[in-house]
Amino acid sequence: MTVKDSISLHQRILTDIADRILSGEWPPGYRIPFEHELMAQYKCSRMTVSKVLTHLANADMIERRRKAGSFVSKPHLQSAVLEIPDIKAEVSALGLPYSFDLLIRRRRKSSQGDRTALDLKTPGPVLELTCCHYAGRQPFCFEERLINVAAVPEAAEVDFAAQAPGAWLMSHIPWTAAEHRIQATEASALAAEALKLAAGKPCLVIERRTWSADHTVTFVRLTYPGHLHELIARFAPADKRTAGTGSKAGNVSPFKPRQIGTAAPAPGPEPEAPVRRTGRPAAAQRR
Repeated sequence: MTVKDSISLHQRILTDIADRILSGEWPPGYRIPFEHELMAQYKCSRMTVSKVLTHLANADMIERRRKAGSFVSKPHLQSAVLEIPDIKAEVSALGLPYSFDLLIRRRRKSSQGDRTALDLKTPGPVLELTCCHYAGRQPFCFEERLINVAAVPEAAEVDFAAQAPGAWLMSHIPWTAAEHRIQATEASALAAEALKLAAGKPCLVIERRTWSADHTVTFVRLTYPGHLHELIARFAPADKRTAGTGSKAGNVSPFKPRQIGTAAPAPGPEPEAPVRRTGRPAAAQRR
């Protein structure tokens, strides 16, 4: 076996196992095949299998237990909801190739629903974008986005074929504030189809509005498969939350459904009572 063959086989085994975990075929607690079983299946050396399992363990996708084997871990890597993470960075942290498909790109006059989502007072042009992000071969996140063309006129000239909308906005438009709405809900028909989920399957949905100065730049709805993500909250008594931060207690309440939280861009002190989305990828910034 050549070095090139060994590298490609390593990636193939890694992708095969990650696909089964991300798709939910292997749920948390599932024992993956023993090393000797993987060696026989892929006709490879123990070293190759061991490197794959080490990579998956470092990405917190599996837990290796001495003499017991390797088990799919419960999602627990944390990504702050009050940040704007980068989906590509999250997928890359898994060691899997990232890609996205642009499903809809349409410039049109705003509807009343668009103006509500973008917090606009008057009608104007919007850019509607829908895409699906992938981790390896598995759908990872379904994105539905509106861009306020009046605030970002240059976006109307971008085809978004090479760079996802959120990544393009982060690299071109400075943001000054963002608002999140977090929901646990059933997958919509469009999201279920894109994410390869059964209709009505539970999902985690994060909706975000972003401003630059006094202008709303974009509204985005990000839908994640529910079995890959969960919410946790870390909080402190009110007097501790406000001490030394100059902020008022109660800005974020993680236990109320459809709660809205407002974030400001770095640099600056992070909120001391963040609500965090937990998923398999490592924390990173995205829009």
